[in-house]
Amino acid sequence: MDAAARTNALGEYLQARRGLVSPEHVGLPAGTRRRVPGLRREEVALLAGISADYYLRLERGRDSNPSLQVLEALARVLQLDDVETAWLWDLATPRPRVRRARPVERVPARLQHLLAALDVPAFVEGRYFDVLASNKAAVSLSPRLVPGENRLRSLLLDPAERGFHRDWEGAVASFVGAARKTLGHDESDPRAVELVGELSLASARFRTLWARHDVRALDGGSVTVDHPRVGPLDLHREKLPVGEVILVIYYPDEHSDSADKLHLLSTWDASAPNLALGPRT
Repeated sequence: MDAAARTNALGEYLQARRGLVSPEHVGLPAGTRRRVPGLRREEVALLAGISADYYLRLERGRDSNPSLQVLEALARVLQLDDVETAWLWDLATPRPRVRRARPVERVPARLQHLLAALDVPAFVEGRYFDVLASNKAAVSLSPRLVPGENRLRSLLLDPAERGFHRDWEGAVASFVGAARKTLGHDESDPRAVELVGELSLASARFRTLWARHDVRALDGGSVTVDHPRVGPLDLHREKLPVGEVILVIYYPDEHSDSADKLHLLSTWDASAPNLALGPRT
């Protein structure tokens, strides 16, 4: 992405984030004559200690070099967390981008062996949230965890996946925020543009969340899912970078009801073929 596009992205981010901050949260009266949600431009400028004209230039892409002090002040006013603040700094730091074809995502042989050895659900995820490889326990947990499925597309468009997640809204918000951080930075990436375009057309929820410009680091955590065969499962999730891919592991607390249910699933599906598939290196 060139410097002009990145500066415009900065303006879009500032506009989206100020729309999410209520006046009351920054000590301003809400009033009754507001025509826009969140803070007005002049209010952001006042609270950040900069001129309204300068802030307007930032939002409209007419200034490409805000100082660190200005960015820190804006992050404070817009109540950005560490991940969001780092994103703000990145958007405000123009740098040349080398356009090159991305290599085919491949699963290292050692990860294939690890997947086969694990007795808990595990799969390998690529940059675009494609499932590149998975083990039998993962497919027992969800038939959508097979190579070739796209996790973001499944979560947003597959009714079975929506029913699978106890907190579907929270899962979608976190996932779209992670997608913004991973995909929303490089408009020269055709696969990213295609995926965002597809989901924007197909999912109103995606359009709404994408317009918020949330950014999230989707790493570890805990989830509750409703499995159609064994009922609720309380699981921990780890996302471990291995080279250019991510190893995702779901596991229960030891000796828990969820551990017993996962063991029951693996017993039922013991005769299924090994599904740890994917291109190897």
